Amino acid sequence: MDLPAADSPSSALDSPAWDCRDEGARRTVDLSGDWIARRHAVPAAAIEAIGAVPGLSSLGFQTDRIGAWDSGLLVFVAQLRRDADRRGVALDETGLPPSARRLLALLPRQPPPDASVPPRRSPRLILGTWALSLWAEEKAVARILGETILRSGAAVRGQARMRGADLLTALQDAGASALGIVIVVNLLMGGILAFVGAVQLRRFGADIYVADLVGIAVVREIAALITAVVMSGRTGGAYAAQIATMLGNEEIDALRAVGIPLHDYLILPRILALVLMMPLLYLYGAAAGIFGGFLVAVAMLNLPSTTFLSHLQTAVAGSQILFGLGKSVAFGGVIAIIGCRIGLSAGRSASDVGQAATRAVVAGIVAVIALDAVCAVCANALRF
Repeated sequence: MDLPAADSPSSALDSPAWDCRDEGARRTVDLSGDWIARRHAVPAAAIEAIGAVPGLSSLGFQTDRIGAWDSGLLVFVAQLRRDADRRGVALDETGLPPSARRLLALLPRQPPPDASVPPRRSPRLILGTWALSLWAEEKAVARILGETILRSGAAVRGQARMRGADLLTALQDAGASALGIVIVVNLLMGGILAFVGAVQLRRFGADIYVADLVGIAVVREIAALITAVVMSGRTGGAYAAQIATMLGNEEIDALRAVGIPLHDYLILPRILALVLMMPLLYLYGAAAGIFGGFLVAVAMLNLPSTTFLSHLQTAVAGSQILFGLGKSVAFGGVIAIIGCRIGLSAGRSASDVGQAATRAVVAGIVAVIALDAVCAVCANALRF
């Protein structure tokens, strides 16, 4: 929109013009004509010529003869101001129209950096930044773990500010609501394991040992790991999304303002629910996996059911079940802590909620597999 000066002598559009008068170390730029951006462009050489005076200390303006003007005048003065700052020359803007001075005050004195070309960072800076962020994240996770251990004891004594209804809801969500998908996935995994194992064992005439393979693999590794992966995708991502949504809706800020401890109200019920339900889900998953292997062995491999059950009874010891139960408890704690931590550190937009859920699922699955590998190495070293 064109902004005519208050003292514009005419409405005709004239080419912009400027003249310079020197008074000692001060130069005054006399502006005239119409400074309309879409009609006339001031060459960059003019900016350089106006300020290129030896010994110049100040630069002012005279706008008595200026006509209509818009952003073309503002761009011209802004370029002069940046050139004057570069040369160390003081710029006096009192001669400009008042509205132009108010608009110029909103413009930065230096152009913003080019965001299309990110600055180069040295490998040491990248590695240091990554190490510091990792250390901060580890401290946050350790704090959540420590507070969970301490507040769990307070919850047992009835001193935690945790609502029983929240704990029951979390138990329902992490237990009965997830039982169906856990059983189906473990049932299929047991059947696949029995079929693949039988194909390989048949080459050596050892089909009878399919029951041993299915029983040990499911009870010791498959049931706990598959159940943890399913719960990471189902419950860990849900925890992160729920907490991130509360953060975006400023519900967490309201809880802090009221003085309600976030750990007791939000984190503790979720962690306790998943830790308590994971062993039960593991047992159902192990039973489903063994049953899936039993169906494949009896229906497709013509293995007698009594033979399968007898071999299964001798192959699977109680220590294997206890080992799987211990891993399932650890997996549940890891998944819940990761989901809650990522939810608390998420942003406040809708896209941040989705990113938090994705990060929680990925981080939970990776952490579960890594922890399972550590458990396998330790069990092998202890010859368990």
